[in-house]
Amino acid sequence: MGNALFIVWRESAEALLVVGIVYAWLKRQPDARVGMRYLWGGVAAGLGLAAVLALAMLGIARFLDGDALEMFTVAAMLVAAALIVQMVFWMRRHGRTMKRDLETRLGAEAQAANWWGMLVVIALAIARETSETVVFLYGVGLAQMSAGEFALVLAGGFALAWLTFWLLQQGGRVLSWRVFFRVSEILLLLLAGALLVSGVEKLISLGVLPPLADQLWDTTAFLDDSTRLGGFVAAFTGYRSQPALTPLLCLAAYWVAMAWLLLRGRPASTSGAGTGAPAR
Repeated sequence: MGNALFIVWRESAEALLVVGIVYAWLKRQPDARVGMRYLWGGVAAGLGLAAVLALAMLGIARFLDGDALEMFTVAAMLVAAALIVQMVFWMRRHGRTMKRDLETRLGAEAQAANWWGMLVVIALAIARETSETVVFLYGVGLAQMSAGEFALVLAGGFALAWLTFWLLQQGGRVLSWRVFFRVSEILLLLLAGALLVSGVEKLISLGVLPPLADQLWDTTAFLDDSTRLGGFVAAFTGYRSQPALTPLLCLAAYWVAMAWLLLRGRPASTSGAGTGAPAR
């Protein structure tokens, strides 16, 4: 449940950043009162699109059983891992210009007096964040959560996101946007690797992939991944106390690829000024 809480926290904080940028921009406009209605309408529309996606995924899963359901779950894990990686590198490329790009699009719609176009811009921005959250949550086991656990994850993650956003709005005195994005970036890449390992292990259990070697070593005495602490570490990093060779090779290849991508170009700065953290 810890990885699900992290996902809701991270994605909600980013969605709050988008809303904050638009809110701050609208406050400077002469017809801000009208624009605010379309801002919240866009937020509601974006959340609605994510809810439709969630219902569609749960609906599909309900009609599947046996190996078909397992393959659907594997696909969700691998898609979630790929989306996490894509999101991390998208933010590294576009984090510095997010505020400028969003305000440019909003300004173009405002000049054309196209409030509905502005609503669509906002809705798509919010839908991107919330839809990613839906896919990530399903990948980490949304279908296995009880209603109470799911409600707790949503409430806790959103509360943490509000607290984080408030701290970030204090001008970097407590927490800076650079630190937030860098730390969450590392955790997201760790989580993507863990999802990859889980997906590969499911494919092995279904007979799609061979294990190559069933157990390379046993570190159960040091950290057992069946315990609460070990399970938490495993869910975030892909750690296994008794790893098979195939998942280990896949995880190693994943981190080689991530290292190459991270070192290939100059890292983009995601400081508070870069991401356009809106001031109060």
